[in-house]
Amino acid sequence: MKDLTQPDFYFNRELSWLQFNTRVLAQARNPDLPPLERLKFLAIYGTNLDEFVMIRVAGLKALYQAGIQETGADKMSPGEQLAAIRTYLHNETEILGDTYHEITAQLRDHSVSIETYDRLPAETQAKLTSLFFEQVYPVIIPIAVDATHPFPHLNNLSFGIVVKLKDRTGTLRHGLVRIPRILPRFLTADHFFVPVESVVEHFIGDIFPGHTAITSTPFRVTRNADMAIEEEEADDFLQILEEGLRSRNKGSIVRLELSQDADKDLIAFLNRHFHLEVADIFYYHSVPLNLGGLWHIVGKRSLAHLLSPAYTPKTLPPLDTETVFAAMAQQDLLLYHPYESFEPVVRFVQEAAEDPDTIAIRMTLYRVGPQSPIVKALIDAVQDGKQVTVLVELKARFDEENNLHWAKALEEVGAHVVYGIPGLKVHAKIAQVIKRHGSKLTSYLHLATGNYNPGTAKIYTDMSYFTVNDAFNKDATRFFHFLTGFSTHAKLKNLYISPTQIKPRLIKLIEKEIAHGREGHLIFKANSLVDEAIIRALYRAAQAGVKIELIIRGICTLRPGVTGLSETITVSSIIGKYLEHPRIYWFKHHDAAFISSADLMTRNLDRRIELMTPIYPPALTERILHILRLQLADNQLKWHLESDGSYTHVHPLPGDPPINSQALLETYTTKACETGRQKKKNNYVKKLADKLLKES
Repeated sequence: MKDLTQPDFYFNRELSWLQFNTRVLAQARNPDLPPLERLKFLAIYGTNLDEFVMIRVAGLKALYQAGIQETGADKMSPGEQLAAIRTYLHNETEILGDTYHEITAQLRDHSVSIETYDRLPAETQAKLTSLFFEQVYPVIIPIAVDATHPFPHLNNLSFGIVVKLKDRTGTLRHGLVRIPRILPRFLTADHFFVPVESVVEHFIGDIFPGHTAITSTPFRVTRNADMAIEEEEADDFLQILEEGLRSRNKGSIVRLELSQDADKDLIAFLNRHFHLEVADIFYYHSVPLNLGGLWHIVGKRSLAHLLSPAYTPKTLPPLDTETVFAAMAQQDLLLYHPYESFEPVVRFVQEAAEDPDTIAIRMTLYRVGPQSPIVKALIDAVQDGKQVTVLVELKARFDEENNLHWAKALEEVGAHVVYGIPGLKVHAKIAQVIKRHGSKLTSYLHLATGNYNPGTAKIYTDMSYFTVNDAFNKDATRFFHFLTGFSTHAKLKNLYISPTQIKPRLIKLIEKEIAHGREGHLIFKANSLVDEAIIRALYRAAQAGVKIELIIRGICTLRPGVTGLSETITVSSIIGKYLEHPRIYWFKHHDAAFISSADLMTRNLDRRIELMTPIYPPALTERILHILRLQLADNQLKWHLESDGSYTHVHPLPGDPPINSQALLETYTTKACETGRQKKKNNYVKKLADKLLKES
């Protein structure tokens, strides 16, 4: 038996994440996509990278400065990881530039231009000049930097312009122009989108009267956000670093972004204050700083025709004609969003709030969005005299302020609000409604892989499960008692909870497949696979001949396809129109498939409150298996992880039809909606999906 702790058996987590973001970038590079769809993926790439730098890179820097040598199963030191990350990202900047130029050229073919101020026609410049003095000049902030004016504190992701000026006496001076976030990323005139900094640069002389601009350059800084908040992506670092060590580096600048042609004197001036290593300064050729700002253009409704065709989620029978509770009373329901509408989930809470038979509503809220119909329904329920208990997780990354707003709103009307659990982040997705019918209480339960957020439910794929299963409802009651009481070692009987049950249950089921040897088979779908105990169990299963198919969207530190170790393991990643988000665990020799809020990461399995739900009805487990097989058959959106750590984009073999799993799911859900309305068959999705897959 091999020593399964060998570093060579594991990929580095951070480099695996970078490869995921490169797969996102590959979507932006795809010339077959509409131009604004490509620009959208470029914006996603930039937003992802910002979070990675201010959390993961910042955390590694703190570990390096603390003298810590190991952080993961691959045994790479923080210093080695930082060097590899810098090399990877610097190599990708040229690809970014090429991709951006391809997309902007494609947009120009559709009369949409992204141009700097100096390249605009005179009439458009005149319009932007008026716009600048009316809306930009009053809110920008010019800052002198000299012996009497210290260099200012710059917030995380601050964006501005550094300038070198000459006054009337010929003395050279330095200054900054802050560009506040309240300003749009692009100013618009005619059919042009103009980066705001290019307009501001043109008017430096007006911003610093009495001075002549010698040179200037836009810049953007990224600070360490890892240490400012308890961050879900950084909590493994928090386990390593002591509070005292973290506080020394709190909020330090970890990245400087500049234009390729930035003046060397200005770079030196900035870095005298930032103290960055040269490798932490990134230069971009003709690419606007803050790629996430491209959402400003992507979100324009007038340009929606330049995105991929919009899909309207469907409400399938029986939910199209019956109340959610009437449908649940007849059968368990499994929805696959966004192909199936999220509206029944919202209705579940709204109908409960309106029903005089409802006596209690309980649920967890992790990310609900800024205008939540679910929270509004909960407020209505409280005002109608119903008992409402809500766990609002205040440590949800970057949603703290929004969640606090809703928590206070609920508390003000009289709901019982629990503000998280000390030492554990509550990531479980669960809602329970209790109704009184005569002298009998009946409980209705919703369990899910995704958040109670109608907005993200349109772009994230997730699963929702509705059931009146009595055993599950008893566990749900225990779960909420755990959240509101003092229990620290909660265990459930039919559902599974982390940190006490999910990992042991998964390992036990893997071992059950091991007992079947080459007849064993399992399929896992998750966002990330990092947990060493799970990976070692999968390696043992592979050595026993078990067929293992993993669909891991993002980070995967398991090394597949290694002879004698993992040759029966394949790893796929689906990157497409929708963000793949469900966690599904299927075992050939178990009578249930599992859906869960928990990824296969130590943070989820050991340091969070998560739930895993067995799905027993045969029609529903078969449907889940079909969805997994459809994604495994994908040859349009799928990437294959090689044993050397590289990813290969899968293409159809000669003679094979193209299979885009997301497009097929849109198609067959639409047809199921039409067919189901006529025939009202409960197994409409499975039958039609099987037919379409065979045809494809």
